[in-house]
Formats: sequence, C-alpha cells, structure tokens
Amino acid sequence: MFNIRLKRGSGIAIDLGNSNTVLATSELNYVSQPSCIAWHRDSHSVKAVGQEAYEMLGKANGHLRVLKPLKEGVIVDYESASCMLKYLVKQYPRSSLFGGFDDIVAGIPYDTTEVERRALRDALEQFGGNRINLVFEPVAAAIGLGLNIQEPDGKFLVDIGGGITEIVVLSLSGVVSHQSIKVAGDTFDEDIQQFFKSNYNMSVGTRIAEQLKIKVGAATESWHQVLQPCNVVGKDLMTGLPACKQIDHEEIAYILNNVVAKIEQAVLLALEECPPELAGDIYENGIHLTGGGSLLRGLKQRLEEKTKLPVHHDENALLSVAKGLTTIMQEAKNFKPVVFQ
Repeated sequence: MFNIRLKRGSGIAIDLGNSNTVLATSELNYVSQPSCIAWHRDSHSVKAVGQEAYEMLGKANGHLRVLKPLKEGVIVDYESASCMLKYLVKQYPRSSLFGGFDDIVAGIPYDTTEVERRALRDALEQFGGNRINLVFEPVAAAIGLGLNIQEPDGKFLVDIGGGITEIVVLSLSGVVSHQSIKVAGDTFDEDIQQFFKSNYNMSVGTRIAEQLKIKVGAATESWHQVLQPCNVVGKDLMTGLPACKQIDHEEIAYILNNVVAKIEQAVLLALEECPPELAGDIYENGIHLTGGGSLLRGLKQRLEEKTKLPVHHDENALLSVAKGLTTIMQEAKNFKPVVFQ
C-alpha cells in the first residue's frame, strides 16, 4: 500500500469497484482497499472500512453488520458506499479537508442507468470538488493501458472486474460496440462455493473461496506451471462439524469452466458485431485484457485459442482504470470527449 497526500486544490481519481476501491492522485499515488464496510447494528456507526472490514466478513458477531455496498459494478447501498468512500479518503493525511478538490474523476460501467450514475455523483459530492466528472470504466482502462483511443483505429478491450465483464470496441474517443455480462470475479467465488456445497456437502465462506481462486485458480486444466494443492476448511453440512478438503487447480478449472465459457461467448459476440472497417484493426492490434478477474491463470491462453487472435494481458490489471482516470485528470483538455457529468 502507498501513502496518499492530497494538497489543497489537487485532484482525486476514484475507481469504485465491487471488490476493491482504488484512490489515486494526479501525483500518481495509488491506494487500493477492499470495498467493504462494517457497521455497529445498534448505534449504526462505522466500525471499520477497507481491509479491516474485509477481514471481518463472515466472522462478525450479532452486533456488527459487514457488507459490500456494490454489486454488479454499481452502488446498491448508497449510505454504506458513501460512508466507505468518506472514510477511505479521510484516513490519509491531506491539507484539502476543508478546501475540497479542484477535480474529482470517477469511473462507472458503460452499461448503467442515469439513476445508478446519479447515486455515484451524490456519493462524490461530499468531497466538495469544484468539478466532478465521470468516465466509462472500459474507456478509462484503455487509456490506462496507454492505448490511443483518439485515432481512427479500432481497439478491442475486455475488462473483467469483480461484478461485471465489459467488452468494448473503441475508436475516435468513443465506444463503437459494447457487450456487458454480469459474470466476473465474484461469480468465480460463488461457483466455487456452490460446487463445494453440491459435491462435498461443505459450506465455505466468501473469503475462503476468493483465496482459493487466488492460490490455485485456473481457467484451464492444462496450466503449465506447477501449483501445489490447497487445503480448504469449511463446515460439513451433514454433521455441522469443521471439515477439510484438498483441491488442486485442475478441479478449480473444472468448476470455473462454464463461467469462463460465458466470457468467451461474449467476446465472440462482440467480435461478430464489430464493424468490418474495424475488424482489420483488431486483427492487427489483438485483444487487450484487463481487470482484476483477468488475473485468473490461463484465461489469456483460452481467449487466444478461442478467438485465434493475440491477447495482450495488462501487467497491472488492478490499476488500469485508476491509471486511466489520473491520465484524464492530468490531460483534461485532450480527453474532453470521454468525460461527462
């Protein structure tokens, strides 16, 4: 984690995601925290946010309520999302506490309604920004990858986040074609939990499923690297007693196969709908893969095999949107066509 220090009159970029929220300044300081908040049920006061709250997930007593305020890329609990953002920004020393920010730039999924965008704007207004601008997340991710989206040359981007996968074709600073499916990193975790319940009569928590995905998760059973099997501890649904099961990457690949197949089909559909003038550009440029969900081992290889196109995977997939937002903030005049209020 990096320390963030915001000066009076500075700007802040916010990538509010299902799994993680990334804060960034125009000085290119990045802070990433889990999108999680813990409330005291009785007093309705905030107990913890970010990593501290995430570690309480599934472990809280009856006096605490721990939740993720976003689902499928948008705010579903406005009060929790607003308080979470407030505390995440507030915990880092800065001199602009009373003066506010000159610029606030935030990302939002392309496939959102005006009501969902309004909820994000309202949550951002508490920081007193002179200018609050929104940018579609796949557009910001492309800019964060260093792609020149202003030229008349097709760019094909697949952004797999925590709650949503967005697939776009970009040209001349705009979205030419778009596909969005509510299948992403959180779906991976849910399918792992469901598999254990159906096949082993075991209940495993969300955090355990996520850690299992990170440690031995794979999109293909023929993953070339050696991954040590992982012991998963949960609760036996028949006896109610703690239980342990060893699992390897091949079984995880089997569990996640249907989910990955849905992403593949969405990519193929986006390619089919792409205008022929841009198809040649994509053939030359390939597919750009980013987002936290893209870190699943073997996903790049599966997409290459399915599409017969080169796939370029972002090395800093978790920060691509935040990097794009800071670039837009620094070069506001050059990126006017991609921002809106």
